[in-house]
Amino acid sequence: MVGPEAPSGEQFRLAHGDQEVVVTEVGATLRSYIVAGVPVLDGFASAEVCPDGRGQLLLPWPNRLGDGRYRFGGRQYELPIDEPGFRNAIHGLTRWAEWEAELRSATWLGMRHRLHGHPGYPFNLELEATFELDEAGLTVCVSAANVGATPAPFGAGAHPYLQVGTPLIDTCRLQVPASTRLLTDARLLPIGRAPVDGDGFDFRVSRPIGDTRLDTAYTDIVRGPDGLARVSLEAPDDRHLTLWFDEAHRWVQLYSGDTHPRLEERRRSLAVEPMTCPPDAFRSGEDLIVLEPGQTVTISWGIDVTGFRA
Repeated sequence: MVGPEAPSGEQFRLAHGDQEVVVTEVGATLRSYIVAGVPVLDGFASAEVCPDGRGQLLLPWPNRLGDGRYRFGGRQYELPIDEPGFRNAIHGLTRWAEWEAELRSATWLGMRHRLHGHPGYPFNLELEATFELDEAGLTVCVSAANVGATPAPFGAGAHPYLQVGTPLIDTCRLQVPASTRLLTDARLLPIGRAPVDGDGFDFRVSRPIGDTRLDTAYTDIVRGPDGLARVSLEAPDDRHLTLWFDEAHRWVQLYSGDTHPRLEERRRSLAVEPMTCPPDAFRSGEDLIVLEPGQTVTISWGIDVTGFRA
């Protein structure tokens, strides 16, 4: 007799040395990442429905879209409100959709989803996501091809929650190589920017998180000679994780979980969310990617676990 199906569909396991990753059929979601028997992602169980966006890909836009309404190409569109408390559409259209596993090996997985147009987003995209483990860690690549006949607005993000073995993140050191943060209103929609100099949101030099509450988008990011930006989360015992992202990701959102309805879930991990555009980009147009018919964009990010083993 076939057992009950997991809410997140089929579970795809990758392994390399002391690393194991699980990606789900629903949303091509990074459900679990374990290194030497220790979770480095605060994920969810196979019997659960994914909570809080944990490990999800955010396509074709990340973060929030106020009132679900935007104009593009001279026309007005309206998307479903799935953050009703703030009257926002949030995190795109594919995180609850079925993705197909096309190619896989012990260390590599390729997933595909065709996003068909509907009234709120009448654009057709061919989406691919690959997950690969090597000695250093995990690399995730996402590509989007406009297979429709008209230009399409597009943004991308990801929602992994990092943890380094501490009960709470307060004692962890955080480094974020960004000099500007986004200011938001009560609905967490943009109202301006501020330099991080001299305020409690400056993590350009690694320091303890303490009681800082983070639900904050950063930009003006400093990158290494290889073009990559790196956010580091370090435990008091010096073990650390590094989440890196390429130049297509001009923003990164950090979320410390302080607003979680269950107290035991708060501040036990840190969401580090690389994004190609800021919140509400479908309305502001800021850093929005416009895919012309036949055009493809590919972006990448990953988690380096080398320092976690130390």
